[in-house]
Amino acid sequence: MRQLAKPSATKLSGFSGKLTTWQLTAGSAAFGLVIAAGAVAAAGPWDSSGQRTAERDRAASQDAWGGADHAGRAPGSEPEAAPSAPSVLAGLGAPAGAAPAPTDSALAEVLDPLMRDPALGPKRSAVVLDAASGKPVYGKNAGDGLTPASTIKIATAVAALSAVGPDHRIATKTVIEPDASGAPDVVLVGGGDPTLTAREDGRYTDTAASLRTLAEDTARSLESRGIDKIKLSYDTSLYSGPVQHPIGPNENITPVTALMADEGRLDDSTSGPAPRTADPAGEATRKFAQFLGDKGITTTTPPDTTPGPSKASDRAEALAKVESPPLSALVERMLTHSDNDIAEALARQTAIAAKEPASFDGAGKAVRDALSKQKLPLSGTKFADGSGLDRADRVSAELLAALLDHAADPGRPGLRPVVTGLPVAGFTGTLVDRYPKDSPGTGVVRAKTGTLTGVNSLAGTVVDADGRLLVFAFMTTGTTDPQSAQKALDHMASTVANCGCR
Repeated sequence: MRQLAKPSATKLSGFSGKLTTWQLTAGSAAFGLVIAAGAVAAAGPWDSSGQRTAERDRAASQDAWGGADHAGRAPGSEPEAAPSAPSVLAGLGAPAGAAPAPTDSALAEVLDPLMRDPALGPKRSAVVLDAASGKPVYGKNAGDGLTPASTIKIATAVAALSAVGPDHRIATKTVIEPDASGAPDVVLVGGGDPTLTAREDGRYTDTAASLRTLAEDTARSLESRGIDKIKLSYDTSLYSGPVQHPIGPNENITPVTALMADEGRLDDSTSGPAPRTADPAGEATRKFAQFLGDKGITTTTPPDTTPGPSKASDRAEALAKVESPPLSALVERMLTHSDNDIAEALARQTAIAAKEPASFDGAGKAVRDALSKQKLPLSGTKFADGSGLDRADRVSAELLAALLDHAADPGRPGLRPVVTGLPVAGFTGTLVDRYPKDSPGTGVVRAKTGTLTGVNSLAGTVVDADGRLLVFAFMTTGTTDPQSAQKALDHMASTVANCGCR
């Protein structure tokens, strides 16, 4: 192994290694995407260098609101220009992939001792891939199926983007039944958008589909028909199977239905644990009725009660609809904040596209089938849910690394949100507090975290000291000290960042 020291390297306080120009450039573009590819000519929301164009238009602050979660700024605040990936590629001084790749033996020399850290528990696995070639440069128990926790969201994201497409938007609509006696029947039909919002302002309200807007448009359509009083109900028949996640009522997830507003949260939060309603569809419809009332449309439902469920008929006529942000943005938000509600919704969108039941079982089958079509290593895997909250999930480090390698491939631009959505070490999402400022991984590691009791995992990308993009996946089971386990995993990723391992 040889640790390269370049004249332009900057010494880090409290750390014996050096952060090189390659990594400083990559770190300054932590809000952008570092990829191991050259030009990307494919059409879509990326420029010719492979940079997601939105990242130049919407910079995020250095906290959990930021990074690749582009829609997270507060209303009224103006975005500032962020460094873009082209500057990273230019900083490398050579075509992407021209920087030397690490060798297996050199990486083993630095990672093997860290893999023996007792904080990692009795079961552990690791994979490091060279992103330019896709070849493994390190591996330990790579094919073992372990409990992935939230790193399974990487699989959910790749499956959804592959099956449905990055530009797909989820519609929530209202319809009116024909030939009704008395007050006409209006149905609020859920399409599976967990980001639908009933809030007037706050985070994400500038981009999310609005229940208020849907009420305004519905009221306008009813008024054009001379209607000012209706029977209101809601339709969640798009989904099937149990609505309750197997873990039971939990502040980390709302009952999974095709209709909810603000993820069923009972506070003002937009991510993380929060009190949840037990009836997200009913609660959303109750708010919708209030918004209709504000626009002069009354309902037959008694005051302070919730409209009931129904199923819109094939003869129902459209009144109005609103649409979610594109799937690419939902994927980014899900990964940055490890959003369980979005994860389960994306898994069901995959099931719907595959004509499978939109249930936990149907979604698991659809996700697996979508990944199988891409010839990804699925041995030992089980997709019990889309979020990783279920301990029955099984995924290998080999699969996680392969998924990320797929997403970084310039030939698959539709999967790019999987990489742009990864939290940035020390800056954004679930990694905002995990890397100290003097860590060589800060701003250079982009990774999805996974945490359950006794389970810790980390999978993402990192630029090493030579400027080579590497993909990694580290998994552990049986840990007893979550903080120590997280520090051990973060240290492994930082070690790869600090390594010119040849």
